[in-house]
Amino acid sequence: MNKKLIPWLGAIAATSLLLSACGAKPTAAPVAETKTEVKTAAKLRVKLVLNGTLGDKSFFDSAKRGMDMMTKELGYETKVIEMGYDRNKWEPGLEEAAAADDYDVLIAGTFDMAPYITTIAPKYPNKKFWTFDAGPDFAKCEGGCKNVYAVEFKQNEGSYLLGIAMGELVKAKTLPNQGDRTKVGIIGGADFPGINDFMVGFKHGFREAGLDPEKDVIVQYVGGDNPFSNPAKGKEIAKAMYAQGAVLVWGVAGSSGNGAFEAAAEDGMYALGVDSDQYLTIPDAKQKATIVTSMLKNVDAGLLRAAKLDAAGKLGYGATERVGVADDAVGVADNENYQKFVSKDIQAKVAEAAAKVKSGVTKVETAFK
Repeated sequence: MNKKLIPWLGAIAATSLLLSACGAKPTAAPVAETKTEVKTAAKLRVKLVLNGTLGDKSFFDSAKRGMDMMTKELGYETKVIEMGYDRNKWEPGLEEAAAADDYDVLIAGTFDMAPYITTIAPKYPNKKFWTFDAGPDFAKCEGGCKNVYAVEFKQNEGSYLLGIAMGELVKAKTLPNQGDRTKVGIIGGADFPGINDFMVGFKHGFREAGLDPEKDVIVQYVGGDNPFSNPAKGKEIAKAMYAQGAVLVWGVAGSSGNGAFEAAAEDGMYALGVDSDQYLTIPDAKQKATIVTSMLKNVDAGLLRAAKLDAAGKLGYGATERVGVADDAVGVADNENYQKFVSKDIQAKVAEAAAKVKSGVTKVETAFK
């Protein structure tokens, strides 16, 4: 089964942080460095520095796929450095990676790394820095960070489409075991704009479907020291949401959100994925069966797009670029469960809504002001 975006968004391999921001801690021991190389006459050296490890089946793995695409399509030499989840090691780790002379472009992502890029990038004006999902404070960056390109994803737009789809779905009451439930729970990793942008977009779409998000959307944050790598806490929150009448729970919290899949499987309810098509990446069959669809944030496609623009001399340094539905950068996963649970009529409504966002007719609400 190959993953695909719903047709009106195009076929792009998908991804997770934050969130976004959503780096998630796998159980396997981290690998310090991986390197992929294709011999070419003239090649760019690109290094990805992760404030975590590969294996999250979401955000960081998607970034690695983007690196692999650069190798395959552009012949670039790529390297991945995994710094692990000890926050005390992130700034010195990034500084060490930046000081090395083994790269032309250094890539880092998530809001946690943005402040470090702000201070480190100006020290190496002859090197290029790309950040994803969060950019540096260009106003505070020495020299304006003219060697930094930042790409952020309009997760509010993808979440808006998900809100329409799930609003229409719960309103139809066609999910097995749903009964009279029309509530949806959203588990956020932490309370900040990058995460809240998912929620604001979802609520906008939910309202467009004719439902009251203030009444029927339950929100709770994981918080604590590990908001994005605490699946036990995510499961606990999801269980409480199902007890409050939710039929669907959406985890916007890295691996913490994965706890919702376990809770859904145990309670006979449903869940939603984030950043990548988690229906394809969750190995447990019972948990997988609960995932109706996922909101996709295509970090891989975003990084490949940046590489191609850079090669053409068209990448905008010294500023943040936000990409969304119009750029095929966000969307809703179309897979077996989406086709199974979401009627053709609802799919058509989502497609129509996407076309309006793409054309600019619909302006999706956002947490960023």
